[in-house]
Amino acid sequence: MGTSLDDVIVAAVPEVASAAVAVIAVDGVPVASAAAGELVRFADAAGTLAPDRPAAGPDTVFDLASLTKLFTTVVVLSLAEEGRLGLDDPVATWLPGHYGDRPAITVRHLLTHTAGLPSGRRVEAEPPGQARWDLILSTPATAPPGAAHVYSDVGMITLGRVAEIAAGASLDTLVRDRITAPLGLDDTAYRPDPALLPRIAATEYKAERGGCVRGQVHDETAHALGGVSGHAGLFSTARDLLRFAEILRTGGAGILTPASTAEMLRDHQVSGAVFRQGLGVRIGDPAIVGPLSDAYGHSGFTGTSLVVDLTHGLTIILLTNNVHPLRDRAGIRDLRTAVAATALRLRREGGLG
Repeated sequence: MGTSLDDVIVAAVPEVASAAVAVIAVDGVPVASAAAGELVRFADAAGTLAPDRPAAGPDTVFDLASLTKLFTTVVVLSLAEEGRLGLDDPVATWLPGHYGDRPAITVRHLLTHTAGLPSGRRVEAEPPGQARWDLILSTPATAPPGAAHVYSDVGMITLGRVAEIAAGASLDTLVRDRITAPLGLDDTAYRPDPALLPRIAATEYKAERGGCVRGQVHDETAHALGGVSGHAGLFSTARDLLRFAEILRTGGAGILTPASTAEMLRDHQVSGAVFRQGLGVRIGDPAIVGPLSDAYGHSGFTGTSLVVDLTHGLTIILLTNNVHPLRDRAGIRDLRTAVAATALRLRREGGLG
């Protein structure tokens, strides 16, 4: 018998993250879970221990960071199913004031990170409101659309705005009505209710925001845009994310059609990527899938990841606050791949290791 999931998670705390929760499922049924650490371990950037350090548990709520992109993608694909937008429609259809001079950039380019947009853009120095959105949406392209793969938060923020205009509703409402409410994801939301704070893991220490961020989105741009964005901002638990992952594992789970899910998971063969790129989803990203070379999913800057492997019927959820108290903590890639390797071993041993 090899190392258990409990062993892997406990060994990672507090060196890699102050709190960590993981779940492994086979064919949608959890076969292993583990939780370790403290929701708030540090009081400052110097590493002073906090006076009150509540324990993490299976229901701990984490800032998902870029796992939000998967939810945005599902929203966009659901709108495409309804004919409210087309994947190969120009972005200028919905944003003529910002993309009218860039008619070749399509929704599909945004989903595959091939629009030629840069990775990010800081906007918090602008006055709150439309000025920040205008700065993001007017971000110049650095390459022609389709020429190269550049992972872009700007593109996913833009995609979220396109979804809002196409649907006539805010992105948080779209995520709620199209994903979290139908799936019963009660702990998944943008701008979490203050009542959830006792279950939320802290992230980075930011003096300008009054200390260790907790219950507010960690990502600076998402925070500057009000906490709701296509690239970051969602909070969730491992249990909720396991239900969400069923969309990918089962061909839609009643949220998307099998055809849309298949298109999402198809390799779009973009140049320059270190992994295969689907619509909003990474395929075979070595930083998260470990030995599961055909698995797909996404990671998040705060220390989160979601991986689905159809070949072995595996779903792997890992949630941590690797950025607490600072973002320079090492080891998150090793932890992600160790959890994936543990999942594969459990599967080969019969799923109950």
